[in-house]
Amino acid sequence: MAGPDFTVVQLTDTHIRREGETVHGVVDTLANLHTVLDRLVKSGQRIDALVLSGDLTDDGDPEAYRRLREAVVPAADALGAVVIYAMGNHDDREAFVHELIAPTSSDGPVDSVDSVFDIGGVRIVVLDSTTAGRHDGRLEPSQLSWLTDVLAEPAPGGTILVLHHPPIPSPVTSVDSLRLQHSEHLEAVLAGSDVGMILCGHAHHTSSGSIAGIPVWVGPAMSYRVDPIPPVGRHRGVVGFGFSRIDVFGSSFVATAVEATPTATVYDESMQDILDKLAALSLQAG
Repeated sequence: MAGPDFTVVQLTDTHIRREGETVHGVVDTLANLHTVLDRLVKSGQRIDALVLSGDLTDDGDPEAYRRLREAVVPAADALGAVVIYAMGNHDDREAFVHELIAPTSSDGPVDSVDSVFDIGGVRIVVLDSTTAGRHDGRLEPSQLSWLTDVLAEPAPGGTILVLHHPPIPSPVTSVDSLRLQHSEHLEAVLAGSDVGMILCGHAHHTSSGSIAGIPVWVGPAMSYRVDPIPPVGRHRGVVGFGFSRIDVFGSSFVATAVEATPTATVYDESMQDILDKLAALSLQAG
């Protein structure tokens, strides 16, 4: 059976802190990151790109970026995957650029870290939806103009757009107030483009929607989860983490949430044995 033509793993909201520190005094986010990276390397799966879609650190500390890079780069090298970083509202742009990317690597406006990657014919476009001092998302007119120019010519394998703040509503009131503002401006740029999927983070709960007829995927956070159905009047964070795999099958873009919280195994069988059993059942039914 043919597999996907292209696979992206999205890691979002890693919230790495300095050595010895945990998030909210509970979560060792670097341990979560190592758990997932080790799993990816050992899986033997083909992964073309690792996309880290914002809130890479918890407070923008340079040491935290170095700890993130020291974990991600060896894993990406082992996988043969391109690493793509996006800014989140918890990130610091100066430290982000200095510790993760060369200052000259941005193709976008000078006050942002927007960028374009062409990987095997699939184009991945990164938009910086952050504004210093704010936690909601915003895109400047210059960014939208730049994006219009980038999308003017379709990519052979289509385009994936990455930004931290979702351009769709959230059922969690506090999260919804911090989403991308004026998303209709982005929608106008994307209408009729070759963008096949939009990848976001920020919400800490997995969700999907669409703008301009394009699927929007809000990936599960790598740090902890926001409860989308808490008791009335409460905002609650709970233990749990995960990541996403985005697969391109021809013109189809498919997003899959992957649980990473340690769990018990129900079964673990050979894939070929499963396929053989299914084939046998199909013959019996025929």
